[in-house]
Parts: sequence; structure tokens; C-alpha cells
Amino acid sequence: MRVVSLVPSLTEAVAVTLPGVLAAATDWCSHPVDLDVPRIGGTKNPKTERIAALAPDLVIANEEENRPADLDALRAAGLEVLVTEVRDVPGAFAELARVLTACGAAARPRWLEEAEAAWSAPPPVAARRPTAVVPVWRRPWMVLGRDTFAGDVLARLGVDHLYAGHAERYPRVALEELRAAAPDLVVLPDEPYRFTAGDGPEAFGGLPCALVSGRHLTWYGPSLAEAPGLLGGALRAALC
Repeated sequence: MRVVSLVPSLTEAVAVTLPGVLAAATDWCSHPVDLDVPRIGGTKNPKTERIAALAPDLVIANEEENRPADLDALRAAGLEVLVTEVRDVPGAFAELARVLTACGAAARPRWLEEAEAAWSAPPPVAARRPTAVVPVWRRPWMVLGRDTFAGDVLARLGVDHLYAGHAERYPRVALEELRAAAPDLVVLPDEPYRFTAGDGPEAFGGLPCALVSGRHLTWYGPSLAEAPGLLGGALRAALC
């Protein structure tokens, strides 16, 4: 098999499971850290003609990360495109298994079994579940809304994000409204916007802030095995 990946988390999953299968990946595919394959542009602007010239057996994509027009162009070039759709943790496991099988895996990899086991335990019981707002962008401020994988990750760790019932999946919300919502916690990932100790927490006054890895909050792949422990620890530390 020769596979082109347009999704960073799927790139990691395929590279770890099936070394040598990836024919190319996006500029944003940062894991594994030693990944050495041709780069074919970003997730939102892949070089479709270059991908077609590579003649892969399969292109793997995601309905949220990749634009329909780019995927249509790849199909028009005669390429097979597998598109994932992930809204929660169980769905991530199912889609990962589907992708790896399509890429030639004969059995489920050990890391996938370990990840499922890591997420099988219930979250710690708390007297009251803490609430959070989860910005994913700044200028303008955008937060997690309804029906998101990251929102389900937090819910399974015992944290309810306040915009889970919003009509949009990634609504724009004024900073004043976010502050007025008075969450117990502000969760600031380092992607897609790179929030840091000096860029993000200062906007929320005295509210507790948890700076977390976007790879552990939003990626579905090998990082899922360690995400419950690392994310859970960061959230608890911020709430103390």
C-alpha cells in the first residue's frame, strides 16, 4: 500500500502501525517526530496535483479538517479517498480501526488496545462536575461548541464545557461573554491556536487556566493512550 494522509493524527496512527506505508503527509503532520516523507501542503490547502502524481492507493482525510473541494479534486483524478468522521472517543476508536484496516493492517495494533483500555475507566467521582470554556482561537475568540471530539474527551474526564449545547460546533463568542459565564476553568490548548502562559491566561483575569497539549485533547491516534492521565492531571492541577 501507498497512502497519503491529510490528517496529522491519522498520519501518526498509520506511521506507527505500518512503517513504510505513508507516501506523503501534510506540512502539519508533526508525529512521529522522525517522520521522513514528502510534504504536500497543509490540511486546508493540499497540493492536489502533486498528490495525484504520487499515485497513492489511498488518501485518508477527515470531514472536519479537509475541504470537500480538495477531496473532490482528488477523486476526479482517479484516487480513492477515505474520509473519517469523529465526534466522540468511541467513534475515534472505530474510525481508527477502519483506517488501519484500509491501509493494510492485518490486526489491531497494541497501542489501539491500550488506548481503549485507558479510556474504559470512569472519571473520578466529584461532588460537583467542574465547568469549563475551551477557546480554540483568538482574534476572534472561538470556543468548543456542540458535538466535538474534544468536548467528549473533557466530558469523559469529568469536565463539562459550557457551550456544549450551542447551535454551532465552533462558535465565535465575545471575550466579555466568556468571562461572564464564570466557568470553573479555562482550558487553553496549544493548537489550532498556540495558547501559551503569556498568550491566553491574561485575558481571563483570575479564572483558573489549564494549558494543555492540543495533541492530547484533539488528536485521535496513539496519543489517546496517554491522554487521560496527562489531561486529567493538568485539569486537576488547575482546579486545585
